[in-house]
Amino acid sequence: MNFAEYFLYCAAVVVMIATPGPVMLLVASAGLQGGYKRALQTIFGTNFASLILIVLSVLILKGALNINEHWLNGIKLLGCLYIAYIGFDILKDALTSSSSENTMTLSAASGGFKKGFLVGISNPKDIIFFASFFPQFTGITAGLNFSLMVLTLSWIILDFATLSVVYLSFSRLAKSACYPKLLVACGVILIAVALYGIYEVWF
Repeated sequence: MNFAEYFLYCAAVVVMIATPGPVMLLVASAGLQGGYKRALQTIFGTNFASLILIVLSVLILKGALNINEHWLNGIKLLGCLYIAYIGFDILKDALTSSSSENTMTLSAASGGFKKGFLVGISNPKDIIFFASFFPQFTGITAGLNFSLMVLTLSWIILDFATLSVVYLSFSRLAKSACYPKLLVACGVILIAVALYGIYEVWF
């Protein structure tokens, strides 16, 4: 087994998941609103979406599936629009909902399995990762199938671990004075990510 290449893959996965993006921000805001149980449900949804993208990547890699570039761009565009919708809803509720206890009810940030899945499956960053970056590490072992199994299991473990750490980091800020501002920032970043994704698709 090529451990150097494997550890490079693991590092890339952690960096990609931890970098501010739709999935990370959704998990964080869902955790702030509904605690670890809600964050965990959201993580399950995003993880399931990742598994579907992995399966599609494997099918493309083995020549069993061929996705037209226009279709792929269309999927990316729809994903960006959905992410922008989530961002605007978080931003709207964060700016209009407040109380004396500095708590907020954010329906857009409530997370859950379904919302986590939809954001994960439409996340342009994940689509690009599994379509182009993931296949580069299939040579970590002599057998393709074994390599794919190792890469997939590693992704699942790292995804849960990294997103859990993200939630725990954000949960410490839940009762602080900067909580509303933090959620506003989450909404703004999601909108920025969506706009950048649309720009990449069209230009």
